[in-house]
Parts: sequence; C-alpha cells; structure tokens
Amino acid sequence: HHTLAAWEQSAIEQLLQMPAMHVDETSLRVDRKNHWIHVCSAGHITYKFLHPKRGLAAIEASGVIPRYGGVIIHDCWASYLSYDQCGHGLCGSHLLRELTFVIDSNDYAWAANMKRLLQETCAIVAKRQSKRLTGNEYKNLQKRYRNILTRGAKQLPPIPPRQNGKRGRVAKSDAHNLWERLKKHETAVLLFARLSHVPFTNNRAERDLRMSKVKQKVSGCFRTRKYAEAYCR
Repeated sequence: HHTLAAWEQSAIEQLLQMPAMHVDETSLRVDRKNHWIHVCSAGHITYKFLHPKRGLAAIEASGVIPRYGGVIIHDCWASYLSYDQCGHGLCGSHLLRELTFVIDSNDYAWAANMKRLLQETCAIVAKRQSKRLTGNEYKNLQKRYRNILTRGAKQLPPIPPRQNGKRGRVAKSDAHNLWERLKKHETAVLLFARLSHVPFTNNRAERDLRMSKVKQKVSGCFRTRKYAEAYCR
C-alpha cells in the first residue's frame, strides 16, 4: 500500500491529461458505517478514493475532478454537474433504462421515440471510424431530439399546483423528471455523437466498482478505514 503511493500520484496526473474520464461512486461498509468509494478512470488507469461522504466534500478531497479540464462521463448526479470548468457527458445506458421504465409504466410515445433515436445514433457512431456524426448530421439529430421533447410536453399531464402552506419542491412523476433532464442537459446527452473521444455509456466506471460490491457481499465490511483505503489503492 505505501509503495504504491508514488504510483497513485502519477496515475492522477495521467488522468488529468485524458480528454475524457469516467466517474462514479458506490457505498462500502467500513467499521459498521457507510463510506463511499469514488472512481475516476480512463485508458488503462483506474483511481479509487475512499471517503465518508458521497458529495462535494469527497470530490474536493480526492482533488481530481476540481482540476480536470476534459469531459467527465457520469449519471447526471448534481455534485458532478456543479463543476463548470470541465465538460459533461451523460451515461446513455442510464437514460435508456429510465426511458424503458417510463414506456412500460405510462406507454408514452415520446419516450419510445427518444429511446429509438438514442439507440439508432449510438449504432451509427459505433460503426464509423471517426466515431462521430458530421456537422449536418448532428444538427439534424438536435432537430429530431427537440421535436420529440416538444411533442412529449403535450403528452405529459400538467404538474399539480402547490398546496397552501406546503414547502419544498412540487412532486413530479418520473416521466416529468426525465423529460426535464433531457431538455436541460441536451448537450451532455448528445455529446457522444459530436466528440469521438466521448463514449455513449459510463459502463467503464461501473465495471471498475463492481468488484468492491462483490467483495463486500462475500467477505463483509472492512473493520478499519486504513485497510479499506489500502484495498482501493
């Protein structure tokens, strides 16, 4: 563990030079308390960082994303979106799963059309050597994307008014929340079709974290944070 400390710093510096980086986090039990493993990965490098918190405090403590200027691929978590100095690409697999849920639950035509559009675009990009669309093709993709959301706004039921005396956000359906996310983060959703180094999914980061979940399931939690940090490194 101590011998790898120098390698870890070198790995972080290499990650900061990558044009795109996968990021994710998952829970891990340490000393009967919930901790979080944060992962940053690109190319042949995977950096894992343990922290008691999941949000901004952990991201700042790791010191990778705050210094990064490329594109981070993630699942639209608000803590990642708070960093404006880097680009953002949303995981297409997450979006497809949510669209499938909305289709199965509500049978919305807009959700089915959006799912089809993303899948078709992903297939086109994957087959091309350039791994991206041309300028005109991307403009056409944006037009179709926005038309689907415009039609979707008419299919969604109106949001119920806020009740007197109630505080906080008005409760919205899963379909409403997904529609708003797709509309607000259009650039991040479609970035895979415009930049060749941006992948469609964040599966790399999820695979990097999978063994920690297997280990916890088979062997249980870590008794001390020191050994959990050694495991991550």
